[in-house]
Amino acid sequence: MSEIKLFSIKNDVKQLIPSEVLLEKELQNLIEDNMEKFFGIRFLKSEYVITNGRMDSIGIDENNCPVIVEYKRSSNENIINQGLFYLDWLLDHKDAFHMLVAEKYGYEYVKNIDWSAPCVICIASNFTRYDIHAINQMQKNIKLVKYKKYSNDLILFEHLNSPKVENIVHQKDLISRKNNNYKTHVEKLKTVPEKINILYDSICNYIESLGDDIESNQLKYYLAYKKVQNMACIELYNKYVAIYLKLNPDKIKLEEGFTRDMRNIGHYGTGDLEIIIKDEQSFEKAKSLIEKAYNEMQKQVNNTCFFYLMIVMRF
Repeated sequence: MSEIKLFSIKNDVKQLIPSEVLLEKELQNLIEDNMEKFFGIRFLKSEYVITNGRMDSIGIDENNCPVIVEYKRSSNENIINQGLFYLDWLLDHKDAFHMLVAEKYGYEYVKNIDWSAPCVICIASNFTRYDIHAINQMQKNIKLVKYKKYSNDLILFEHLNSPKVENIVHQKDLISRKNNNYKTHVEKLKTVPEKINILYDSICNYIESLGDDIESNQLKYYLAYKKVQNMACIELYNKYVAIYLKLNPDKIKLEEGFTRDMRNIGHYGTGDLEIIIKDEQSFEKAKSLIEKAYNEMQKQVNNTCFFYLMIVMRF
């Protein structure tokens, strides 16, 4: 693992040295109070009691996927196996999570829950190279986040991995899709015309080329590209590719058949500006808007003291 160094540039440039390890409860309280700012997760419950255990924090991300957050209490604790156990338990007890969401947001919101990419975030002051190797071998959606505490009221979060896992398909989903004939994003990739498939690959390659800090997240009905939060969501159709960007439509000159204000129109994923890409020409026009969305997200990250794949924030 590479060493990340943090510098103060006020007056004389000097390196900031980590000063201490936070108490686990102190770290937990800080993250639960700022979970959406730190990780784009809406906090649901602390110390969630289950069979044979207790999840430290549980929430739901902007793609409506369940998220478990675990904090490492001691150097010899196997937080990864613990998180894996909790993830498997959650997949076997979806109704319990549905009730938790219903208590917070109402029963209507439960139908929005997406079980294709549930996630565990493990947070500790240190991980070993063996931890990262084990995660890569597991092929599970478990993210390792290393933190450092600095004496001048700063905390740094470093994301150590970006898991590449297939989305989960359940028998209930297969029956539902058979009844309504609605295909998942992965299924559409196998059936759309070759022209659209090539266009889709070009769009994905372009977005990924904008920065190493962009992470892809394959959901049931769309593909999301995110930094800390979603930047762009992509849906596939037989005649075009639709991209939903986190841009204010009021600040964009809309063009019929190319861009559209989606603030009062339902769609999968997030983003208020829709771009319709039918060919290479419309893709070239879209590049400046995609880059604008990336830059806007970067500004948002900087304004809340996020830096690349780490977060620095006063508390």
